Amino acid sequence: MRSLDDMLALSTWTRELPAEQLRKVRAAIAVRDFDAGACICRKGDPASAWLGVIDGLIKIHSLSPAGKSVTFAGIPAGGWFAEGSVLRGKPFMYDTVALRDSRIAFLPEATFRWLLDTSIPFNRFLLQQLNERLGQFIGMVEHDRLLAPDARVARALAALFNPHLYPDADPQIQISQEELGYLAGASRQRVNRALQVLGKAGLIKVDYGLVTVLDLDGLQRYGS
Repeated sequence: MRSLDDMLALSTWTRELPAEQLRKVRAAIAVRDFDAGACICRKGDPASAWLGVIDGLIKIHSLSPAGKSVTFAGIPAGGWFAEGSVLRGKPFMYDTVALRDSRIAFLPEATFRWLLDTSIPFNRFLLQQLNERLGQFIGMVEHDRLLAPDARVARALAALFNPHLYPDADPQIQISQEELGYLAGASRQRVNRALQVLGKAGLIKVDYGLVTVLDLDGLQRYGS
């Protein structure tokens, strides 16, 4: 698995921090490992930390009392999330689950707010992060209501390569059809068919457990 130092070196918001600030941030972060299927945070838990995915893949979702689930986002390695919950100072409004064995960084709320008070570059990063996340969630609602399954799979896959939210994303991602199905709201069988369609369209290349994106813009526009 990747280390915390690997992630911090690749995170855009750390690059403009003075060495003293970065040392303070590094010392404050706690790292925890989660098995596949484990809950990282639950709806109603206090939002006491900003979270980053050092390694692995997680999903942000909500489950109704009747058992119906909606997925808001998938967060691959390199992504930070929960800034909205920390800023509001209110409990999490969603569950976060590890789709595979994952390593998570927890930056305490106090350190997060100290960065807000002392770092202009961090504030710029956070504004862009919030704007990108808002666009992602608006797109998710649109995709869920208007797009056919092939397009939902395309958009769910493209979302994992957002250059602002996940700047160190590799063109290849190790992801199973089941994991992608959780993110797209589709069965594994339906995802399999969609991947074949997207592959024939020249947008991706599919190997066992591995997807290579050949045309990110095409994936983002697919089904429009």
